[in-house]
Amino acid sequence: EEVSGAALLALNDRMVQQLVKKIGHQAVLMDLIKKYRQQKSGLESLTYCCETASQKFPEVVSGKNLKSFYARHKTLQWTSSYALPDFPYDVKCILAEKKCPDHSMRIRIIEFLQADMTKYLEGSLYPNSQQYNIVVNALLQAYPFLDEDGNGFLLWKRALKDRFKYVRRPIEDDEQVLRNKCKFGHRRGQSRKSSFAENKHDDVQGQVGEEPAHLQGSAMDLHIKWLNREYMKTQRNWEEVDNRMNVTIEIRRKMISDKAPLKVILRIFPFLRCPYQLFREFQLLTHMDIYKKTVEILEIYSENILSLYVVRNNPINIMLQENLKQHTEEDVLKYMKMTAACLLLPEVFGDDSSLFAAVNEEVKAVTPVIEVKNPFNVNSCEFALYIEREELAQLDDCTMALAALVAAFHVFDIPCPKRIHRTLSFLESLVFEVRSP
Repeated sequence: EEVSGAALLALNDRMVQQLVKKIGHQAVLMDLIKKYRQQKSGLESLTYCCETASQKFPEVVSGKNLKSFYARHKTLQWTSSYALPDFPYDVKCILAEKKCPDHSMRIRIIEFLQADMTKYLEGSLYPNSQQYNIVVNALLQAYPFLDEDGNGFLLWKRALKDRFKYVRRPIEDDEQVLRNKCKFGHRRGQSRKSSFAENKHDDVQGQVGEEPAHLQGSAMDLHIKWLNREYMKTQRNWEEVDNRMNVTIEIRRKMISDKAPLKVILRIFPFLRCPYQLFREFQLLTHMDIYKKTVEILEIYSENILSLYVVRNNPINIMLQENLKQHTEEDVLKYMKMTAACLLLPEVFGDDSSLFAAVNEEVKAVTPVIEVKNPFNVNSCEFALYIEREELAQLDDCTMALAALVAAFHVFDIPCPKRIHRTLSFLESLVFEVRSP
């Protein structure tokens, strides 16, 4: 219907009724348009936020925390307002032709992004990691061909960080630069080999920070030893686990890209056995919430899958129909149907189901496979993810198991077997929203 950004804000109730068939969807769309108008108009004032927060949590919005509250609000404003700069003509030509830029052109793009970020940051030369993420995400969304086989995000982010370091390096009299150099251990004449203290400031403020892979061995060892000790505890400090997994991501990704044995990776980083951390690693790499996406996929497609002729006489479907007769609760029936739809996916695409899920039988494949026991018994069903015929993680339900399966291929950089390729391509097309399947 050629509804662009400006036209979207101009939609009224009558237009939405013509555009969207279902009343529920109309209501959701109108609500989103209203929120977006408020965002664009800046109606959500900081004063109101502070007053509300101080009324509800007077002990939180006080003293030191008030400063971080204002800083967070400023970041949110920055997030909602950022748009890519107007690149010079020669850069525009290269991008329009969808050509991967050469080294000199990459430097030109990075220079303009750095200057533009500094403008948004009101002259500051210290973006936090979230702000780096926002800018690189905007670049890759506008020009997906710059993603370079899925590795583009970390490469462009590292280049942008290095550009800010380059700009900061000769500045000795700027108050903020001096303050940060003192704060993060930089001393005049210090060797640049001591990279841990020098680089640490880059991600201290960010929600998701990746420390350089070239940290000194002793510093990295401390993080890894802490993670291993914490994994053995029953009560874990998950916030600190997140922080240290952030800090170690580059060395972990390098190990995986260098094809280190899976057993070694899991011994060094045992938290990758936890579904939450597996999903979180996937999100750091792809910026997608794999669990949320998987729930949406099964909710949308389960009825369609179960109605297909090709699965009508499948043992999984027969088992489902028998168990459906024993229950009347709507949520239990929905759970069972989603479980069956998940397990029947390879059948729909004519793939090898033994490379996808082992239902009440032994796992034989070395690639990621879901192990399922008693799938339709609400009281005794069990789900687990296996890789190289060994259990990686216990999972709550089939939805979590499917999300973990897709995540594992990406997180551990495992090639997809040809005999399951169509099924995983279907799932990935929905997760990454690359095309209508």
